[in-house]
Amino acid sequence: MDLIRSTSTNCLGALDGTYITVKPSGEDKARYITRKGTIATNVLGVCDHNMNFIYLLTGWEGSAADARVLCDALTRPDGLRVSKGTYYLCDNGYMNSEGFLTPYRGVRYHLKEWGSGSMRPQNAKEYFNMRHASARNVIERAWGIMKARWAILRSHSFYPIKTQNHIIMACALLHNFIRLNMSYDPFEDSVLEDVDNASVDAIEDFISGVESSPEWTAWRDQLANTMYQEYRNMH
Repeated sequence: MDLIRSTSTNCLGALDGTYITVKPSGEDKARYITRKGTIATNVLGVCDHNMNFIYLLTGWEGSAADARVLCDALTRPDGLRVSKGTYYLCDNGYMNSEGFLTPYRGVRYHLKEWGSGSMRPQNAKEYFNMRHASARNVIERAWGIMKARWAILRSHSFYPIKTQNHIIMACALLHNFIRLNMSYDPFEDSVLEDVDNASVDAIEDFISGVESSPEWTAWRDQLANTMYQEYRNMH
């Protein structure tokens, strides 16, 4: 079962935050220092399975946690909309909750489906994490392609924060335009396949927060067991 392309799982794509270097004013500088010690803005990106960005939230300070940025995106009037019964793939910087599917914590993640011995998944949780890593890689590659194409996103900027946020958004729009209109994107070859590290219908029911629940955890367990059983049936 392909987590991100299978219609049976209702997966919309993947999301993750990334740091983009900025130059804030002196009094704001401390708030933009990331956990890696760089001065950057924390940008939330959401993409579909074709690596097209479908939502971007810029402007958050580098010191802000990914989960906090996501919560803000969900509560904005023009923010991220996730319909009930659908979800995005996320890493463990986010909470496993309705609409946001994360891997199992403390369980091996980067394995090989056709590897030998201990490199192959040994149980349902390991197999789920392996497939999750492969599917969630789409957002890592989307960010990688965008930064590879535009040097301004990976070098020090001397523009004001507001201007830099507009530049990030413009780069994402151009990224989508290129992917929609070019049959071959040469920058895609520069990004490794495996990375370790529309209008809203008012009557639709959307997820408005990030909160774990026993029902969502049980659903993930059921999905993991189903996927692992399919894997075992192939061997």
